[in-house]
Amino acid sequence: MGIIVQNKQMTIGDTVGLGFMTFAFFLGAGNLIFPPFAGNLAGDNMLPAMIGFLLTAVGMPLIGLIAVAKSNGKVMGLLPAAVATVLAVVIYLIIGPVFAAPRTGLVAYEIGAKPFITHVDAVIQLGSLSLNLPQLIYTFGFFVITMLVSLYPGKLLDSVGKVLTPVLIFLLVGLAVSVFILPGAEIGAPQGEYAQYPLSKGIMEGYNTMDTLASLIFGMLIIDILRKKGITEPKLQTRYLVRAALIAAGGLAFVYLSLFYLGATAGDIAKGVDNGGELLTRYVTAEFGPVGVVLLASVVTLACLTTAVGLVSACSEYFNELLPKISYRTWVVSLSLVCAVVANVGLSQLIQISIPVLVTIYPVAIALVLVTFLTSLFARPALSHRVVLSVALVFGVIDGLKAAGVNMSAFDFLPLHAEGMAWVLPTVITVVVCLLVKKGPQQPQSA
Repeated sequence: MGIIVQNKQMTIGDTVGLGFMTFAFFLGAGNLIFPPFAGNLAGDNMLPAMIGFLLTAVGMPLIGLIAVAKSNGKVMGLLPAAVATVLAVVIYLIIGPVFAAPRTGLVAYEIGAKPFITHVDAVIQLGSLSLNLPQLIYTFGFFVITMLVSLYPGKLLDSVGKVLTPVLIFLLVGLAVSVFILPGAEIGAPQGEYAQYPLSKGIMEGYNTMDTLASLIFGMLIIDILRKKGITEPKLQTRYLVRAALIAAGGLAFVYLSLFYLGATAGDIAKGVDNGGELLTRYVTAEFGPVGVVLLASVVTLACLTTAVGLVSACSEYFNELLPKISYRTWVVSLSLVCAVVANVGLSQLIQISIPVLVTIYPVAIALVLVTFLTSLFARPALSHRVVLSVALVFGVIDGLKAAGVNMSAFDFLPLHAEGMAWVLPTVITVVVCLLVKKGPQQPQSA
């Protein structure tokens, strides 16, 4: 049964369903594999690291969704059309077929399938390229299902918000409760950058979820879903989108807190692990045995599938509007195929490539959300948006090159450069300057 529209209003049940759908779209691969690993490395510095992570993995996506609602889906409306299009395309590619969407299929395979096929080791050699056959089959099957669900966007609330997500939440609650009930090890000493910069390192780790970028996209997807269901008044769209955002943020915070604590108290279970996915698998195997592995596989597969559906749907909607001669369904099929191909690059390689890109583009996304809220306070809104985003991009490129391993020691004098956040102070200063700029004297009108 779809959304019930009565005088263009939604019932409480439908609003909750919309919130569940939003939560499910956000809760994907990175949301499950990065928090436990970060918690394990943060150790005694878990609290500041967790606060930093929650800022960029919960706070910013929440604010991003509200910014989309506040601007009626036009967060880039004050930018030059060409610039807005380029920025939107870059964001859609990052959260779509280039990084985030393929990662959902990879993580679903690594945690949801690989533990059950450990004895299968078939490799296809194509020139210098080696392809893992089980991974190839699984990821293509994963994105075929993603494609089939995404082909019918009008039914997304039913299929994701009211069917898949309640099952996902039930499984996640079971996992989270076990983390706090079952005895864990003593929290260890912080490692690496978590020993020196736990707060900023947590903030940077939150980038990896890509949820601030996704919020700008999912917000517009939700507005489009509401519009298709007959809710066309901007005030009502804003109201329901904000409510959905709050439900999603609450769910994400709950998941992250439990996973951070799981990592921090993992003890010997975490010895030698390279990522949060492996840590999660070891924890569940140790505490629950084979039943736990099935539970974890179900959680991860559902979480990754719902996110993949949201990403492919949102990207297809956008590119269909950008190039209307190519139908929505054609985009869904094409993007699902590209995701399946990219997914076979390998999880570690994909994460390694994505970090410098995210460090570069995230400052622009955060700055965009910030200026959207301040638009009414700027004397020259369009100019302010352009200047602030330009500054964020320039310094984001500096941070991105540093993350890519380029020697950027010439910029060591910049505050927070060592932490990879040199963009913060220049961007804030630019915002303040733009707020202080006054309107020029109005010219008298000629008779």
